[in-house]
Order: sequence, then C-alpha cells, then structure tokens
Amino acid sequence: MGQGISEMLASRGLDVCMVEQNGEKLAQAMGLIEQSLDKQMERWAVTAAEKKLIMNRIHPKSSFHELAECELVIETITEDLENKLAVFKEIDAICGPDVILASNTSTLSMTELASVTKHPERVIGMHFVYPVIKADMVEIVRGLRTSDATFERTKAFVESTIHKQGVMVFESPGFVTTRLICLFINEALHVLEEGVASATDIDCAMRVGYSFQHGPFEMADRFGLDFVLASLERMFREFGELKYRPSFILKKMVRGGQLGVKSGAGFFNYDKDGVRL
Repeated sequence: MGQGISEMLASRGLDVCMVEQNGEKLAQAMGLIEQSLDKQMERWAVTAAEKKLIMNRIHPKSSFHELAECELVIETITEDLENKLAVFKEIDAICGPDVILASNTSTLSMTELASVTKHPERVIGMHFVYPVIKADMVEIVRGLRTSDATFERTKAFVESTIHKQGVMVFESPGFVTTRLICLFINEALHVLEEGVASATDIDCAMRVGYSFQHGPFEMADRFGLDFVLASLERMFREFGELKYRPSFILKKMVRGGQLGVKSGAGFFNYDKDGVRL
C-alpha cells in the first residue's frame, strides 16, 4: 500500500518522501513502483516522459528525521499495533505540531495510535482502498481527539488535491470497507467449506452476476490472506460476534504460506507481476 500511495501521490504532481525499514527494502519499493509504471506504459496509460516525472517526484529516504519538512505524513506499515505505536511516537517527536499524522490502518484504533503522541488532535486515519491508483475513495477516520481542523484539512487534501471521494468514518474496528469486505470473503469461505460450489464458480457467480471486478477469493488473494485473517481476528476480538470468526480454510492457508499474490499462490496462482495464471 505504501508503494501504491507514493505512486498515486507523485502521479498527482506531489513530491513524496518514502521511508522504508532499510536500504534493500527501499530499493525494492522503488523497483516495484517503476515496474508498475512500465506496465502502464505498455497499456499507453502513461508516457515515458510522465513515468520519468513521477519517479523524480518520489524521494527515497533512509530515516524518519528526513520527514521533518513534510506537511503530511502517512504511515503504511504492517497491521501491528506495537510497531505502529513506535512509529507514531517517533514521527510525533520529529514533525512540527501543524503536520498532520495519518495512518492507513484498516482495523486499528486511531485513538490508541494518537495516545502516544503529544498532539493527538493532529492524528487521523486515511484508509486507502486497494488498488490505490484505481480506487477513488478514501475513508477519513476520526479518533476521539482528532480536531475539526485536522479533519477539514485532510478532507480538502483528499478531495481537492488528489481528487478522491472522502468518506468520514467514526472509529470502529474495520471501519466501513474492511468490516464489510472481510465478512463477504469469510462468508464465501464458509460456502466453500460446505461444498456448495468451487472457489472458481463462487468467484464467477459474484463477478459476472453482480459486476464485481474480482470475486471474493481473488479479492482475498490480492489483499493478502494474512491481512484478511488478521483483520477478521481483530474484529472477532473487538466485537465478540461469531460472524467475524475466521474460516478454518483461511487459517490453514496462511499457516501454509499461501498468502495470495504476494507469495504467488493462494486460492489461485499468480506470476511475479501479479497476473492470474
């Protein structure tokens, strides 16, 4: 998601500073963004000149200290609360009080993330939907102490600067999109467990019958089965309702390392470019 957000922002004419865990991951991220742009060139979606401009607007950085001059920081690390808390504590100390600190989290509490900062009023959720380039909607999530000024600035950025539809969401596990789409995927898994239909036919029924871009299983593969499992487990803990309890098939596939596109195999198989085989 971090790579997709960086590419999207740069394509909208913004300069982006991108920080990764280490130099190797930073180089890999830049390579994947270039690969994405090369695919778009093949489809005549961008020109070579546009690709060069986009790449030149993305500035790889080695530490958070280099984000001090940014006007907005968007955190996109793995859905791990302790790691996210550590990141927010560090960037809060580096960035001035007027800088908006946003998180792309899909399930975690913005109030809890803001609790480790000295300025919780400037912390907000910006949950982008995959794929970032194509999905023209962002969930803007208010924590308990998010100020009206922070919300209005974020909404203006989403709608006027990057031209996406902003949807205001009050804090709740899974927000709107993750909560609904994970239930959709989990119910499809139960249908598969019961032997009602195959994964291919279930996907076909929902894709053709209801005009979904992808069926629930390919959707899960593209999100990452580990992400879907982690989201369902967190919502199950928070809500305590059986409908959020993850399917056994999902748990078994994650334990086996079949994570979807990122591992090359999930419910379906994919090549290194993420194209379904």
